[in-house]
Amino acid sequence: MESCLSNNKTIGVWMSDKKSQKLNWKELINTCASHGYDLLKLDLERPLEEQGHIDVLLHKLTDIIAAADQGDSKASIIISGVEQYLSNHPNITVIDPLDNVRILLNRYCYYTILQDEPSFHKQGIFTPSFAEFTTNNIEMNIEVMRQRGVKFPVICKPTIAHGSKSAHDMIVVFNEKGLHVCKPPCVVQTFVNHNAVLHKVFLIGDRYHIRERPSLKNFYASEELEPIYYSTGEVCKADSQSTLSILDPHDKADITMTLNEDKIKTIIRVLRKRIGLLLAGFDVVIDNVTGGHAVIDINVYPSYDSFPNFFEHLLESIDELVNKKSHKVYSNGDCNGVYDDDCHKMNGLINVGLDPIKFGVTGMNIN
Repeated sequence: MESCLSNNKTIGVWMSDKKSQKLNWKELINTCASHGYDLLKLDLERPLEEQGHIDVLLHKLTDIIAAADQGDSKASIIISGVEQYLSNHPNITVIDPLDNVRILLNRYCYYTILQDEPSFHKQGIFTPSFAEFTTNNIEMNIEVMRQRGVKFPVICKPTIAHGSKSAHDMIVVFNEKGLHVCKPPCVVQTFVNHNAVLHKVFLIGDRYHIRERPSLKNFYASEELEPIYYSTGEVCKADSQSTLSILDPHDKADITMTLNEDKIKTIIRVLRKRIGLLLAGFDVVIDNVTGGHAVIDINVYPSYDSFPNFFEHLLESIDELVNKKSHKVYSNGDCNGVYDDDCHKMNGLINVGLDPIKFGVTGMNIN
């Protein structure tokens, strides 16, 4: 897979073995070649300087970045090496810049960004009220919930959104006595009833694709109910068949909740401007009372499990970034590969899959 002598530019790729095994490398190599790129699979155990010239770094380093930021010495050495390499070669287009990725490693951080976004409030877009627990003191945690307007039931999530399997382990808590299961650092977020329907939005630059997935059924505050543990992989995957997604009889009213695509476009523009990632995704649920659109999660380089012509759209977006960088059409001189409204003036957002396929899976999967 290593680059040969040619006039092609080179894309250096790194992702975990697990994700690498799920990738159709032959198709990716062919698509890269058709756009004038060679592919170089990077080895983070070796000095990057010894592995050949690259023009683009395409990576999913989220777990290693998260581990490094939590003090893992091996991960810290790897990330320091990558950062030094990129500092030595500022002309490399990075997908996506490590500092931008770090924003989405911390749920409290990106929920705060969403909560503070003024354009959301005018359009019925919100992130549910949330609070961070940094202590096991339940009285203090109840007080911080009160101050931040967090109401039961809540979803308890680890603050760190990547780096371990537990990052995707959640707990539904119905009352104060159930808060003892929340282990800091964690975020508790008011649960929004949404009739067990989740809308996942996958982004590649200005291209997006929306998929409908199963989700948690409606829940209500209760002094009797014990906490419910679950993994998002068990409940919200395309082929999930969890009993937690089955609406109770009293919830099966004829309520039609339609996703508003203009609101989705607003969210995309905000994420590109405030966070600046080429490869990202976010989850939206619709409040079954108000119809408000709640952004409940954002992901770095999500599983593009049904994104039509994923590789072609990826390479077209890489082309756009590389061309912008080579022509130095940037605000402040250089954007270091950041894909946002200051670096790439949008000609409009493109929905690449206008025919929704409910709960299905097609094409490749990088999850």
